Amino acid sequence: YKQQLQNFIERAGSSEPALLGICSDAGGGIQRGANWGPLFIREKLQLGNYAESYLDIGDVRIIPHLLHDKYINQTTLENCRQALYPDQSQYRDLPVSPLSIAENALDLIYQLSPNQKILALGGDHSVSYPLVKSFLKAKNAQGIRCGLIHFDAHTDLLETRLGIDICFGSWLTHVLSDFQHPNDVAQFGIRSTARTKDHWQQTFGIKQYWASEIVENGITEFCQQTIECFQANGVDEIYISFDIDALDASIASATGTPEFEGLRLEDCLIAINLFASAFPITGADLVEVAPMVNPNFSPKEPESTLLAAQRLCEALLNHLAR
Repeated sequence: YKQQLQNFIERAGSSEPALLGICSDAGGGIQRGANWGPLFIREKLQLGNYAESYLDIGDVRIIPHLLHDKYINQTTLENCRQALYPDQSQYRDLPVSPLSIAENALDLIYQLSPNQKILALGGDHSVSYPLVKSFLKAKNAQGIRCGLIHFDAHTDLLETRLGIDICFGSWLTHVLSDFQHPNDVAQFGIRSTARTKDHWQQTFGIKQYWASEIVENGITEFCQQTIECFQANGVDEIYISFDIDALDASIASATGTPEFEGLRLEDCLIAINLFASAFPITGADLVEVAPMVNPNFSPKEPESTLLAAQRLCEALLNHLAR
């Protein structure tokens, strides 16, 4: 596996972005189905008119009942290793759960190519935990300060959900300590939460721009505020994590938790371009596309959600390639 990755990276070089799928929805908790996201988004990219090159390095292997190795006992761990890795003498220490495999694989990729740029396709939003964790490990080791732009209807700032500390609603809480300062993180599109904006900002030290104020005032001003804050902090590069439910449910309802009164696709594309004009985008993910799910029974779905995902992926791949 390591040799295969080495061959891929030697062929592509760190200038060509890599596409990685993590087809896991075991970290979701409202409506499952985001495990189908990578397959359908890839099809849209392949059938579309995207002209730039990227390297598809495939999917993380998934045992669909598992989330992270720390949640399973030793017997299950050994049984799953036997199923995934035939040569036990060589692979006895490898992980078996999707989030654990993803972090292990990403650590290896960044060891082989520290500046490799990756667009990952989820999967529910828990997959961003290993993606961002490994990304920051690699960047911090190089002395590169990174910011995070997080598009989402939800804060994902729970400590735990039903006793699980790494899931779609809590992943961000558990990577905040890896940033040099919490205000190197900004959230766009928040609107579905039991707490006030002041609570989240004061508790975690991050900056939030809620969907209602973006719709009322436009997104450009808030992007510029974030850019100025990041520049004052000395941020060098940024990572973008995009939950498709940041978009209004009239645009994207093929997702586990669609929310109305959300962001317009064009505003999100404007924001991505503005951030890319100020900082290199060196990592990104797009999550929570669930093509088999249509909770609002819209005749436009899943096509509307998939077209939005395609446009977002193409924009992110363009900026990663630069």
